[in-house]
Amino acid sequence: MSFGKGSHLHLIDGSAFIFRAFHALPPLTRKSDGLPVGAVQGFCDMLRRYIAKDHGRDAPTHIAVIFDKGSHTFRNDLYDQYKANRDEMPEDLRPQIPLTRRATEAFNIACKEVEGYEADDIIGTLACQARDAGGRVTIVSSDKDLMQLVGDGVEMFDAMKNRVIDREGVMEKFGVAPERVVDVQALAGDSVDNVPGAPGIGIKTAALLINEYGTLEDLLDRAEEIKQPKRRETLIEKREQIELSKRLVQLDLDTPLDFTLEDLELRDPDPDTLLGFLAEMEFRSLSRRIAETLGEEAPVIPETAPEAADAGDAPEQPDFAEASYTTIRDAETLQTWIDAAFERGHIAFDTETTGLDEMRVALVGLSFCIEAGTAGYLPLLHRAKDDGDLFTSDALLDGQMDRDEALAMLKPLLEDPSVMKIGQNVKYDAKILARVGIDVAPIDDTMLMSYAMHGGLHGHGMDQLAERYLGHQPIPIKEIIGTGKSQITFDRVPIDDATKYAAEDADITLRLWHLFKPQLHRARVTRVYETMERPLVPVLADMERAGIRVDRNTLSRMSGAFAQKMAALEEEIHELAGEKFNVGSPKQLGEILFDKMGLEGGKKGKTGAYATGADVLEDLATEHDLPARVLDWRQLSKLKSTYTDALQEHIHPETGRVHTSYVISGASTGRLASTDPNLQNIPVRSEEGRRIREAFVAEEGKVLVSLDYSQIELRILAHIAGIDALKEAFRDGQDIHAATASEMFGVPLDEMTPKVRRQAKAINFGVIYGISGFGLARNLRIPRAEAQGFIDRYFERFPGIKDYMNETTAFAKEHKRVETLFGRVIHTPEISASGPRAGFARRAAINAPIQGTAADIIRRAMVRMPDAIADLPAQMLLQVHDELIFEVAEDSVDELVDAARAVMEGATDPVLKLDVPLVVDAGQGANWAEAH
Repeated sequence: MSFGKGSHLHLIDGSAFIFRAFHALPPLTRKSDGLPVGAVQGFCDMLRRYIAKDHGRDAPTHIAVIFDKGSHTFRNDLYDQYKANRDEMPEDLRPQIPLTRRATEAFNIACKEVEGYEADDIIGTLACQARDAGGRVTIVSSDKDLMQLVGDGVEMFDAMKNRVIDREGVMEKFGVAPERVVDVQALAGDSVDNVPGAPGIGIKTAALLINEYGTLEDLLDRAEEIKQPKRRETLIEKREQIELSKRLVQLDLDTPLDFTLEDLELRDPDPDTLLGFLAEMEFRSLSRRIAETLGEEAPVIPETAPEAADAGDAPEQPDFAEASYTTIRDAETLQTWIDAAFERGHIAFDTETTGLDEMRVALVGLSFCIEAGTAGYLPLLHRAKDDGDLFTSDALLDGQMDRDEALAMLKPLLEDPSVMKIGQNVKYDAKILARVGIDVAPIDDTMLMSYAMHGGLHGHGMDQLAERYLGHQPIPIKEIIGTGKSQITFDRVPIDDATKYAAEDADITLRLWHLFKPQLHRARVTRVYETMERPLVPVLADMERAGIRVDRNTLSRMSGAFAQKMAALEEEIHELAGEKFNVGSPKQLGEILFDKMGLEGGKKGKTGAYATGADVLEDLATEHDLPARVLDWRQLSKLKSTYTDALQEHIHPETGRVHTSYVISGASTGRLASTDPNLQNIPVRSEEGRRIREAFVAEEGKVLVSLDYSQIELRILAHIAGIDALKEAFRDGQDIHAATASEMFGVPLDEMTPKVRRQAKAINFGVIYGISGFGLARNLRIPRAEAQGFIDRYFERFPGIKDYMNETTAFAKEHKRVETLFGRVIHTPEISASGPRAGFARRAAINAPIQGTAADIIRRAMVRMPDAIADLPAQMLLQVHDELIFEVAEDSVDELVDAARAVMEGATDPVLKLDVPLVVDAGQGANWAEAH
């Protein structure tokens, strides 16, 4: 096919896209061998759109993916420092680069590169050729260097953000038209590519100068006219450097090519080749979707892990394209759904609300599904769309049932024990319905089913599960409510649009339930799901609704005190620095530490600024006061912004309490996460951090009680690794850190010093998390060699720990998973990865059975707790890792402690008998700080 008027060339910047996909998408490894393939999957998903049947106006007639051939180009000959400061390619990305070329060929798309030239040069040359031939060009990239090509039939498309970059977009970014972009870049330079530019001139200033003088050449010729002395001198003195910079950033539009535009004609892929490659990569969902597009049978990809969903026991489910979604507008129709649910014995449901804060939002509607492919939406609170008009009506739209009538009809169904209520993240829906007087039970949760089977493999949100296991991409919520300033709440969404979105959610939920429910026993996680995940939902929902009282005045006083301390620290820091600067600016701090003070260890990042993270400052703080004071300032700043200021915004105006939300499926180990606000990360090591807990107070006539497992992870380690010395110390009730120090250093217990005990404590807890000699040295502020000596001696005295680590790592590599003592499966897909992430994956695999077992124990305790304290005037309020917080009447404290301690210390029964006792410490007080 000849190229000319009416032709449309798509040029994909493969080199840039693969990097962006790698950093933007979650990591993914091939299950059979641990090969990293996440960026390859993202790359293939982008290419998939080119084999779809209908692209509309943007349909390409010609297409090519352009890659960099190598790292050395003609620009390196012009300037040997060009791109010299770029970081090494991530180890996990390196093996994926050739796979993207194979993917391009498998899609039957032209794959081009030219020795000595960058991909941008090839793209620029092809774009100009296509434009000159009368065709249109779409460059699939967001690379700013390509923006000089935009205009006259050439546009860019950012596939990651799904937006077109036209002349206006270039103007917005650079402040100049595309044809002057290289002039601005020549002046501003580029720290990423190490293009020097004009020192002190950034993008905005460069754009002002070019717009005033017209071109870079005119600007340089008339530099003496510039009024600002420093700017004038820079342009005159650095002229050669600026002109070199322009040659570096300007694309070579005459790159020698050994192919023509006609060679880039869009061709259909060979199904066997493409599906064979996808099967090799083990892209199951992508294979199904592409096979469907090609009208072929999806390849059979052997399962390599027990987590993979098998539809063998699931009923045949219709295609989503054939689904029927209806609006339930009257009592008669609603009753037919209720009758069908009673007859079938299950119903998938979902709630739609005006926001995400369960304690403040309103219920807008409910969706239901009893049979896959057939779902309905019951609107209750939809109003006219708010178009910004001051007089927009708040009246309810026609065609909706009376809310009270509808809820009264639904209450018997949603509370009936004979009908299973199926949801995705049911805890949210249960809290919404509890506020309108409906206690949903019994429940099944597809999110938690996935979590029990697939923990450590991927996320468990509906969209991700639908794409991965159903091969279906749900309607994005942003298409329904919009984004940014135009975003609306769900009650303003037209009912027909709301039906399509909400009913699809219920349909997806039922399909996932049919798929996952039979898999629980095959994955050997039925007990985990049935005893620790599902029954935890109503327990957490009750805790979240209860909340905990927070004293606003206490927080305000603390904020003021922190501000005063920060001001004093700033003065001290400025005095140590010898000048004033913005302590909160990492760039200015780096210049003070490494340029002015000349401290060692300065390392610049991609932006050209020095790294000044906590790890850098902690190393420097061992020898210098200034970084130590900055660390103190940062800690206070975080406490103030994250807690004493932010917590005030979370106090509910009606209850006067803070209502956190617990994420059950966040951590693969089973640990709960606390969000909005996060109450689990309040620092306790510093005095200021501990004081924040003083603001969490009991209601009048009540006290807060804290029950906390004592050193539970060390006890689990002693049991799992079979460390007789540690087990004996725990059985005898000894101070475990002193006992460890005595065993390691040969110091009698009655002669133990605080320093030696502190060192043993750091090693005890550090070993659980795979701490290195470097990390221990930083924690103890001792030389690295000495710290490594401590670790080596620890393993010599307790060889079982080393054996446990080696055996666990070997098991993880063989089975791609580890397990807790209660059977929780934690997948370890990256255990065989290479590079820096390999060490992290190994440490995570070693720690997971320990931390996961501890998480399982407290979950089991929480599930049993409501029955144990049902007759007491008490409420469980918070869970913070190994600690539970209760609010109880003053005269019932002892009874609560006895009852709760019995549950917590007996949480392993009857499934597991530990070789060491579980011990729970208890405390009480008017506030959390006193109780802990």
